[in-house]
Amino acid sequence: MTAEHEQLDFPLSRRGDVLPAECAQLREKEPVAKVRTITGDSAWLVSSYQLAKQVLEDERFSLKDTATPGVPRQYALTIPPEVVNNMGNINSAGLRGAVMRALSPRADDGLHDWLRGQADALIDRLLTEGPPVDLRAGFADPFSAALHCKVIGVPFRDWRRLMSGLDIAFMTSARPFEGAGLNWYKDLDYMVERLNVPEAERSGLLGQLAALREDEESAHLTDEMLATVAVSLFGAGAVSTSAFLVLAVLALLQRPELIGYLRRHPERMGPAVDELLRWNLSIGDGLPRLAVADVQLGDVLVRKGELVLVLVEGANFDPEVFEDPERLDLGRERNPHLSFGGGRHFCPASALGRLHAETALAALVDRLPRLRLAVPDDQLVWRTGFIKRLPERLPVLW
Repeated sequence: MTAEHEQLDFPLSRRGDVLPAECAQLREKEPVAKVRTITGDSAWLVSSYQLAKQVLEDERFSLKDTATPGVPRQYALTIPPEVVNNMGNINSAGLRGAVMRALSPRADDGLHDWLRGQADALIDRLLTEGPPVDLRAGFADPFSAALHCKVIGVPFRDWRRLMSGLDIAFMTSARPFEGAGLNWYKDLDYMVERLNVPEAERSGLLGQLAALREDEESAHLTDEMLATVAVSLFGAGAVSTSAFLVLAVLALLQRPELIGYLRRHPERMGPAVDELLRWNLSIGDGLPRLAVADVQLGDVLVRKGELVLVLVEGANFDPEVFEDPERLDLGRERNPHLSFGGGRHFCPASALGRLHAETALAALVDRLPRLRLAVPDDQLVWRTGFIKRLPERLPVLW
């Protein structure tokens, strides 16, 4: 075990296009290592694939309990404590069904064609503006927002207002700050308003949630509870899909031969997105779980009440599972990556996320075959104090 005074500070590097050197070192020498989080709390950092999978699948490691008052944390909560407490009561079969329907695209629902239309419209604007442009602000953010506005049932005209709130909602701070609560309630009030628009104007998840209020089994759910679901799903979905798309495009721009590969083999876009998901370093702070019982994890006995963090890039680059893991191989066949988590908390929007990425990358490869970085990659500015590794801008030309 690492001596207390030698605890590694976590998170690791904020640069999202270079695998932190600590990943291999930890995986080989100390796959369950004691680290110090930004709040000053101690946690166990898990970096090998098999042990990461164990944590994600074992229900003695709880996600819900990481929000309990007084437990060790990665960073301060940006959701007000009373909301966290309230979220434990947001439960009904009808609500779960509505959420799963919203997050599960069907082959016949026209979503793919709609998304491609949105992507083409955004690219048309970029072409009109002319290079260089910021691909994050001009494409990744609005494209992710468009999908989630449609899924949640809010007008796309409000996308900038909603996305700007995420810059605060997903900050990682050592201590609580006033703006976090104000930010949350601002977005919550917006979703409550949208929940109560005339029935003819309702759509998406909010339309289903509004109808649930007539369901006896869901009668205990208040407007604030229903709006909380919408705020949470929009935020988590939009920030994740946009960050992944930005880093996926950057990985391709740094390897232009792969853009040519995708143009020649459009049928391989599905496996290519899976490989980009494995390669992706956007999860900047590890996946948190709190031990609710003593659990043996490799050579370490994790005690009840201790915080465990899954280092996703450690697991996804584990040579015990992935052949030649430090090669971005868009033709990789076996790819059991953990980028969507695992166990009961496997991301319910994984199919939606894949559709989003496949559609966006296909449009960019088709329409901008000479897409390339407009600046040296070491000049990109990486965001600090944020749940995702993310460049502030991605300047490109074509």
